[in-house]
Amino acid sequence: MITKSKLLAAALGALVLAGAAAPGFAQPPAAPPAAVAPAASLTPAQRAAVLAEIRAKVSQLYVFPERRAAIVAALTKAEKAGRYNLDSPVAFAEAVSKDLAASSHDKHMYLLADPAEYAALSAPAATAEAEALAFWRERALSDNHGLTEMKILPGNVRYLKIAGFHWIDDETGQAYDDAMRFLRGGDAVVIDLRGNGGGSGAAVNYLTSHFMKPGALLLTFTRASETPEQSRAREFLPAGRLIGKPLYVLTDGGCFSACEEFAYHVQQFRLGERIGTTTGGGANNNDQMPIAPGFVLSVSAGRPVHAVSGTNWEGVGVKPDIDASPTQALDVALKRALTGLAASTTATARQRENYAWALIDAEARLRPVTLAPERLQALAGRYGGAEISFRDGSLWLTRADRPERRLIPLDDNGLFAAEGAANLRARFVPGALELTWQGDPEPVRLARH
Repeated sequence: MITKSKLLAAALGALVLAGAAAPGFAQPPAAPPAAVAPAASLTPAQRAAVLAEIRAKVSQLYVFPERRAAIVAALTKAEKAGRYNLDSPVAFAEAVSKDLAASSHDKHMYLLADPAEYAALSAPAATAEAEALAFWRERALSDNHGLTEMKILPGNVRYLKIAGFHWIDDETGQAYDDAMRFLRGGDAVVIDLRGNGGGSGAAVNYLTSHFMKPGALLLTFTRASETPEQSRAREFLPAGRLIGKPLYVLTDGGCFSACEEFAYHVQQFRLGERIGTTTGGGANNNDQMPIAPGFVLSVSAGRPVHAVSGTNWEGVGVKPDIDASPTQALDVALKRALTGLAASTTATARQRENYAWALIDAEARLRPVTLAPERLQALAGRYGGAEISFRDGSLWLTRADRPERRLIPLDDNGLFAAEGAANLRARFVPGALELTWQGDPEPVRLARH
């Protein structure tokens, strides 16, 4: 019988370091998909057989031997109490999952009613590996290997969104190389991990290596009765390293497992700042195995030990350096990045101007300014060749042969941004409107008619 973790190591080509494969992490689904749930009802004999096999797997594989008896006892007690006398495979799996998680305090302990995955895991190893590779490769390609968004933020702060950690040998590395080259061109880097449920440890290792010295020890993975395996920073990286580049990492409670590994490296190795909320708290490495007649059991069979802390993030998550709501985390990171860049002794005068310009926008998004309608109405009128109108609760700037722009207040002193034109600002002063383009030494002053 082949477990999912071993299948993925072979099919997805887990990164080999110091002679050892870096195990992956996976996030348990919130609930099994109804579309793949078994249609037939469970018989008492089937329920008893499933529970017996789960107890056997936990007793044999669970990463902490001293906790195995308590988990087994909890399942046995619940079974005797009739808690699992459920005909629905989905309801049965949910009940067992709750007790597995409660008795182990481990978010990688769960049971799924999933006949499709059960069939895949029960297939001969060669067939299962080929099917898994095809499935995960298609998913990785459709998501650009989890690297779903790259953009240049104001002030040349480079942003990368990683929605999940995929790894396909000879393919994913190239996607990361392109992303790392993009990030290297920035004055600072923001990596957004919000909502990233985890995935491949090989991808996390490849990402982390760009911020570490070659060969640095990252994690040691321990499994019962097996020789510990080490994960180290890669020696060669085609895109080069980003060591010393100001780094800001966005996290939330949806950042789980492999996602948390990167956040934990940032914390323990002091690679940058973490901004957002505490992560989900799932560090253990899980094996997934088929349980007849159509279930998949996840059991934590290993644990990572960090080179710095000597422990991991299991059950506690990774706390941020700066608390920020998910809706404001990016602007908090951008503000901190721009502030730090402006204070750098190596920044040029032009760079400082760009940072200051961008900082005004970031601060305004963090603390939106609301002006009374009557105050806005009083500013409407003609200014030189420009027309300022008031409608729909906002001011609008109209100029000949130019797109109309809505004006967004940036402060309480008459400064506005032009929506859709990041390099243009408007300021109302007594008797005039001043239009300033980023980089110009003086504004264009338009007298009010």
